[in-house]
Amino acid sequence: MLEATVRNRLELLQAASRRGDVPPFMVMDVMAAAERIEAAGGHVIHMEVGQPAAPAPGSAIAAAHRALDGARIDYTSALGILSLRQRIARHYRDTYRCPVDTGRIVVTTGSSGAFILAFLAAFEPGDRVAVTVPGYPPYRHILTALGCEPVLIETSSETRHALTGEALLAAHRKKPLKGVLVASPANPTGTMMSREAMTGLIAAAEDAGIRFISDEIYHGLDYAFPAVTAAELSPHALVINSFSKYFCMTGWRIGWMVVPEALVRPIERLQQNLAISVPTLSQFAAEAAFDGTEEMEAVKRGYVENRRILIEGLPRAGLTKFLPADGAFYLYADVSDFTSDSLAFARQMLEEAHVAATPGIDFDPLHGRNFLRFSYARSADDMREAVARIGRWLGRA
Repeated sequence: MLEATVRNRLELLQAASRRGDVPPFMVMDVMAAAERIEAAGGHVIHMEVGQPAAPAPGSAIAAAHRALDGARIDYTSALGILSLRQRIARHYRDTYRCPVDTGRIVVTTGSSGAFILAFLAAFEPGDRVAVTVPGYPPYRHILTALGCEPVLIETSSETRHALTGEALLAAHRKKPLKGVLVASPANPTGTMMSREAMTGLIAAAEDAGIRFISDEIYHGLDYAFPAVTAAELSPHALVINSFSKYFCMTGWRIGWMVVPEALVRPIERLQQNLAISVPTLSQFAAEAAFDGTEEMEAVKRGYVENRRILIEGLPRAGLTKFLPADGAFYLYADVSDFTSDSLAFARQMLEEAHVAATPGIDFDPLHGRNFLRFSYARSADDMREAVARIGRWLGRA
């Protein structure tokens, strides 16, 4: 009896909470498998992770050096350094002709930190929040960990994989929603919402009392037409952005939000308690990053070339069906002619062709077994080599 009691105690002490019982972010597992191949001497073309190959702009790196030379890297305001918030507000005026009050800007630990703050401030445990599929997996996983219920809404080619107001309201009628989150440009599809589509969706959401959250992390990386910010269309929208993608600052872990006035103080209190403040060195670098746009535009031109290489080359390699690559740096390819198990297909392609891509089931638990996501954020030579390797592997070259 005593032995059984000891076992029970050990089980209790070792048990993890249900909040941690979320699926892995599979792209990180693919990256780890690729690293094992490289450690054994293999050369992998990395198309699995959405990480720019280019470094942060020189202006950001120089600012970080100056800050380090100053010897003091202290706490900042929980909302972020005022001059950085002012510079972000100027970015909205310069880029979108959209005035945004500095008081509504919150600096965050990447977009990931912003999602946590946004969900905590906007939703209660049990609230239902709509997300599109295919879509970024941590949306669902963070909501689940926080006790909310992610509601998956399928998108289709008829709407260029954009969520429509009609589809949102249909889901709302089945069981009420408290929020909806969309991204444009989107991950993994690379598709974008037009101004008309975004305007209609926001209007439908707000008329139904559904809070609108816009993930704009890939703004600046738009090729088909200019991206539109939800900050321009509604003062009630919650906008999330980051320095990770356009400014090539993934590891600096620095992002921001534009939030409705009523949420500023709740989010500030959450930030004070959860993080105190965002890493100060990254904030100094981020402010200076805005002076590096000429450098970043050159990087973007490289993505345009990479996009062309894949759009022209993958069909010759055997992958003929993919979604419109309007923005970001992803191409979402249909591999159903070869497999109904994208996880096994991606694993085999990595092991045999040494090309790393992310299986679609990471982004879409409904139909993702038929898709792979390719990131084209690396060099043009890598893209050409990837196309050649895939073609040889599929017997097309």
